[in-house]
Amino acid sequence: MSIAANKIKKEPLPLPDHLHALAINEDYAYPSPDDLRDLNGSAVLYRGGEFGYIDTFAHLPLVDCFNPDTFETEKFDIAILGAPFDSGTSYRPGTRFGPSGIRLGSRRLASAYSVYREGFNPYDSNFVIKDCGNPPVTPLDNRIALDQLYRAERAVAKHSTTQGNPNKVPKIFTLGGDHTITLPAIKAAYENYGPITVLHFDSHLDTWNPYYFGGNVTEYQSVNHGTYLHWAHEKGYLADNSLHAAIRGPYPGRKDVQHDIECGFDRILARDIDTLGTSGIIKKIKERVGNSAVYITVDVDSMDPAFTPATGTVEPGGWSSRELLTILDGLEGVNVIGGDVVEVSPPFDSAEITSIVAAQVADSIISLMIIHDGDLKPIENEKK
Repeated sequence: MSIAANKIKKEPLPLPDHLHALAINEDYAYPSPDDLRDLNGSAVLYRGGEFGYIDTFAHLPLVDCFNPDTFETEKFDIAILGAPFDSGTSYRPGTRFGPSGIRLGSRRLASAYSVYREGFNPYDSNFVIKDCGNPPVTPLDNRIALDQLYRAERAVAKHSTTQGNPNKVPKIFTLGGDHTITLPAIKAAYENYGPITVLHFDSHLDTWNPYYFGGNVTEYQSVNHGTYLHWAHEKGYLADNSLHAAIRGPYPGRKDVQHDIECGFDRILARDIDTLGTSGIIKKIKERVGNSAVYITVDVDSMDPAFTPATGTVEPGGWSSRELLTILDGLEGVNVIGGDVVEVSPPFDSAEITSIVAAQVADSIISLMIIHDGDLKPIENEKK
């Protein structure tokens, strides 16, 4: 047989009926070439929305939040803000890429109903939620960078809310960044709410005396991811009923706990979950914070490195992601006015584990904001 004859195309064998339905057939009814509904988001014809548009948090609309001309016209009730900063870290850097990593980790989040709260969909509620992106943050001078973040947080809070929002100030959830970014976020929140109660999930206290944690070298180094809560207290931004949870990192000095108490904090240790359980920890948190204006900040090192390996300072013996999410979701009724998730360092991540967990933490805290103000009813055209 010649080579030419051997190249004659043969008809494929017919597929059995149970496989034929799975094949791409020429008689498939494709949409009209001019039907763009699935591309412009006006309708869902196929799966694939997880990979379209650009990577905002949970596919939320991206808006320009830093232009004063839009403060009145660009309305929202909750804003997502990235803080690409990691020059306050003391061990592993890389969290300047955290906001991008968390947004990528949130691709699986979209308009869908919670399996734990019947009928609850945080991305299709009475709240308008938008992603403000990241402000430009210099990596070369912490003083300037932290001021940039403060001015960004302040600008976002100047936007109008929807008509039915009783707060009249948008709530902000920040994607970190190392934990220093919580300081400018609290400073901006203080200007709208007064003294803030901080609910701080972390393996470390972060109220350390700056003299013993960097400040004994230069004053410039005294503001970092282990001292920002000290400075928040010193500046008068904090109420006296703040609380740490999941603490297990070693104390550098003998007087660290006394200094922590002076900063207005109590502590729940990581191993307390073995005796109190998640319900006991939820009860203790609610008793401590009461009806205060609460800012929830979550360092992903509050969880065990098995669940969040890509973080700045890993500490074995932490909570599981399920335990932390159970505790967060149990805080319904707490007046959450802002929050963040920090210390996600994508260069150290494996299979996006840390970024995906951090995105879920953000989802839980955003949900608490919505549940607390659940009677909000903006007019329909404001939701667009």
